[in-house]
Amino acid sequence: MEREKFISYIRYEKRYSSHTVTAYSNDLSQFYSFLQNQYGIDDIRSVTSSIIRSWQVSLMENKISARSINRKLTTLKSFYKFLLKEKVVNENPMRKIISPKVSKKLPVFVEVEKMNRLLDSEDFGNTFPAFRDRMILETLYATGIRLSEIVGLTEQDIDFNNSCIKVLGKRNKERLIPFTFKFGALLKEYLKQKQEFITSPEHISAGSNFSDNHLFITDKGNKVYPKFVYRVVTGYLGSVTTLKKRSPHVLRHTFATQLLNEGAELNAVKELLGHANLSATQVYTHNTIEKLKKIYKQAHPKA
Repeated sequence: MEREKFISYIRYEKRYSSHTVTAYSNDLSQFYSFLQNQYGIDDIRSVTSSIIRSWQVSLMENKISARSINRKLTTLKSFYKFLLKEKVVNENPMRKIISPKVSKKLPVFVEVEKMNRLLDSEDFGNTFPAFRDRMILETLYATGIRLSEIVGLTEQDIDFNNSCIKVLGKRNKERLIPFTFKFGALLKEYLKQKQEFITSPEHISAGSNFSDNHLFITDKGNKVYPKFVYRVVTGYLGSVTTLKKRSPHVLRHTFATQLLNEGAELNAVKELLGHANLSATQVYTHNTIEKLKKIYKQAHPKA
């Protein structure tokens, strides 16, 4: 019962994203299964810090990464704060839990030259689906938005007069991202081709139900979905880079890293990315510092 109330709380009151709600729900289901299987416990009030530590140890023994364990512990921390608020428990056992250290990984990004080669020299073809695929790449690279954010874009989110896109980010926070004249021209051409595609005789005769509201649509007229965008990005990035990770998030990393490399202020990049805390943005400065070290070693006579 408490678990269901908590999930409703983060979904409707805290307004967490559906992805986060699903992750929290799965984490709690795993925790409850552990309590039942290992201790025969059904009452959350009977859980102690030592039981939570034993769950943490079992996760480590099952080769779960420190990052994933930390996320599960974050779920429990939020859950117990909720239980305290609801006066279900009198003490918070998570206060004695220490999260495992996570090794920092530098964000993976694609070099400027490779992105230019992809977007300026790649033969995408002359069809609307081909141009749509290119615009998905262009949009991710030009704005740094998340996968979930590009899926949710509508035509009404584009403001050509002020050259910006309205993005609905995590926890339903809106932000405005400016775009260049060149990108704006590509968007106008895309919308023109999209309308021609939707109203073409072959699709009208076939009775296709196209969505003219969502910015990006599939060949069948539905709004694009995460796996669709992921396949487009992975496929095209594979033609210019050998990186193992070629997800839409890599283009977000690329956007942020290149802005900082060109001298953008950290706070400005934070706002563009829609980060809640500056610490989330600071990870990109490591790539910038590494680049400066490389330039220093190559250029300084005493290096």
